Parts: sequence; structure tokens; C-alpha cells
Amino acid sequence: MNTTLLFRDDAYLQSTEAVVTAITDDGHLILDQSVFYPTGGGQPGDRGQLQLANGESIEITNTQWLDASMQQIAHIPAEGSKLPQHGDKVQLLLDWETRFKRMRIHTALHLLSVILPYPVTGGSIGDGEGRLDFDIPEAVLDKEALTLKLQAMVDSGAAVSTQWITDAQLDAEPELVKTLSVQPPRGSGKIRLVKIEGLDLQPCGGTHVANSAEIAQVRIKKIEKKGKQNRRVRIALDS
Repeated sequence: MNTTLLFRDDAYLQSTEAVVTAITDDGHLILDQSVFYPTGGGQPGDRGQLQLANGESIEITNTQWLDASMQQIAHIPAEGSKLPQHGDKVQLLLDWETRFKRMRIHTALHLLSVILPYPVTGGSIGDGEGRLDFDIPEAVLDKEALTLKLQAMVDSGAAVSTQWITDAQLDAEPELVKTLSVQPPRGSGKIRLVKIEGLDLQPCGGTHVANSAEIAQVRIKKIEKKGKQNRRVRIALDS
């Protein structure tokens, strides 16, 4: 049974009831549905708590796709945890504080790709900070000027939403894909786009805030030269 990905429709869901549909040989739990985002696209897997019917709680330290088909999510319990049984009903409780920081950073990185309109060669999302690597010709980047541009986009209060297109539509608009290192997953026949109203539209499966203003204060933390044309730009939340 595939895992229903509740976070795709509502990134603000912090808990859900679920049923254990399988337990892997290494003790990872597969559930019928989940609010936990699995590691992918530069965004870390969520963590939190799994509560059993008897009131006991298990710490979930990470989440990841079970395999390359990306149809089931493996919830990884802390070592030594007493596991539920197949068919048990459980309650998932998301570590919301950590997730929300990641949502804010992820959306801010999309805006960073707008003020720096160059091919993206890599990136990662952390807890309150993140980075993108750009293929940029030899140039001097002004950290303070870029921070002002980024903050202005954040303060504009642009709505953030998602929509779906077909593989064929993406093939007809390849410019939507900004990342050279990570391509949108294909195979299901549809591609998820994240739209920041009036500012950005690109394929993305991650979690985002609903309005750019929720990012609050953000700044360019550091700009590093990682090669002849590779520039690593780090951002961080200030609140």
C-alpha cells in the first residue's frame, strides 16, 4: 500500500492518525498516510513522535523514501524503540518548530533563485539556514545588496501555492527547471509546481509557507567561491 502524502496538500498539518501497513527488516515503519516529509530535493526528512494506542510514544528520528519508486515513506524510530505491530493504529506528531523553519528557508531559496537568475548546481535546506550553488560567470556579488532584494521579495507578501502539470507540459517549458543537479521526479505522469505569485514558478516536491511574509527576516549569510564559475550563496533566518 502506498503512503498518502498529506504534506503535499497541506504543509501545515502537524498530526494525523495512521495505520502501520508494514515494518521493514531494519525496523522502519511504513504507514498508510503521513504528515512527515521524507528526505529529498535538498530538504531533510521530518522527525517527531509516534504515539501508540497504549499511550507509549516512539521518537521518529528521520523519514525517507522506502525505495526509488517514491511511493512509500519509511519512518525511522530511535534505536531500541519498542515497535508497534502490523495493522496497529498510531498517531503521528510532527516536530513543527523544525519543519516550519525548513519551510521558511525552502521558500526563501526559491526567491534567491529569482534575484540570482543563474543555473542552480546544488543546494540544501537546514534548520533556519540553507544554501544554493550557482553556475555564475566571474562576477562580484554584493551580499548587502542581495539581502535587500531578497528581503523586499519576502516583505511583498506574495501568496505561495502549488499546481500540477503533465510531463509533456514540462517538456514544452524546460526553462521552468532551474536545478541542474536535481531533476523533477517523473513516472507518475504529472509534475508538481510551486508558484510564488508574481515572482517564481518551478517544479518542487518540498514543503513551503503559504505567504512569503511568513519567512520574516532573512539575510545573505555568506558567498563562497567554489570553482571557476561556482558560487555558493548561504542564507539564514534572523527571527
